[in-house]
Amino acid sequence: MTPRSRSDIPGARRIVVKVGSSSVSGENAGQIEPLVDALAEAYERGAEVVLVSSGAIATAIPFLDLGGRPTDLATQQAAAAVGQNVLMWRYQTSLDRHDILAGQVLLTAGDLENPTPRQNAQRAMERLLGLRILPIVNENDTVATHEIRFGDNDRLAALVAELIAADLLVLLSDVDALYTRPPHLPGAERIAHVPYGDDLAGIEIGAAGRAGVGTGGAETKVSAARIAAAAGTAVLITATPLVADALAGRELGTWFEPATERHEDSGSATRP
Repeated sequence: MTPRSRSDIPGARRIVVKVGSSSVSGENAGQIEPLVDALAEAYERGAEVVLVSSGAIATAIPFLDLGGRPTDLATQQAAAAVGQNVLMWRYQTSLDRHDILAGQVLLTAGDLENPTPRQNAQRAMERLLGLRILPIVNENDTVATHEIRFGDNDRLAALVAELIAADLLVLLSDVDALYTRPPHLPGAERIAHVPYGDDLAGIEIGAAGRAGVGTGGAETKVSAARIAAAAGTAVLITATPLVADALAGRELGTWFEPATERHEDSGSATRP
C-alpha cells in the first residue's frame, strides 16, 4: 500500500531506504547498527525492505591510507572494490543479530536504462525479496565510468524504487529535512510537505553535502524524490539517526506526496 501520509508508513509493504556515505563511514560507521535495527523492525512486521547504501569508496579511505576521497577514476574503482567488501561485512554482521540475510546488488546506469539488463535486475530483485533476503544496492563503482555513473545514489535509489514499484522511498542524510534555505542560515524553515507537482519555487536548494565524502546533497534528493513520486512512490527525506522514527510514521522530515496513479512503463515492476 502506497502511504498517503506519514501515519500510513507502518502499513507500507515494500520500502526502499537510501543512506549516504557520510552516515555509514568514518566516525559515523557506528550508525550502521541503529540503521539495521530500524530496517529489521520494518522487515519483522512483514515489509519487504531494500537498502541503497553509498559508502564503499569512503569506507576504503582509511584502509588504503588515501588521506581523502580519490579524484582519479582508477583509484576510485580500486577503493570501491575494497570498501564494498568491508561495507557488506559490516552490514551482514549487524543483520546477523536479527537473523536476516543480505544480498549484494551492484548496478550501473546502463543496467536500468537498457531493457534486457533492466529486466534481469528486476527479476533478481523480485526473487531476492520473495526469498526474504534484504538486498543492499550500490552503484558498481569498480566498473563504472564517468560517462555511465548515476552521479549519486539518491537517483539510483529512486530508479530502484521505480523498478520494484516500491510503496515508500526514504532518503537519509546528515540533515533532518529540506529547508527553505540552507539550514545553517538565519530564517531557514523546515519544509514539512511537498504536494505532488510542486516546483518549490523560491526555495534555495543547495547542491553540496556537508561531510565531503559523498556526491549528493539537497538538490539531488529533490530530483530523486520527484522521480520516485512521479512513479507513484511516496518519499520521505530525513536524517539517518531518525530512521527508526521515520519508519514508525512519526511527524518529521520532508514528505513528498506521490502521484495518485502509479506510473508504469515496459520495464517497471507490477505487483498486486
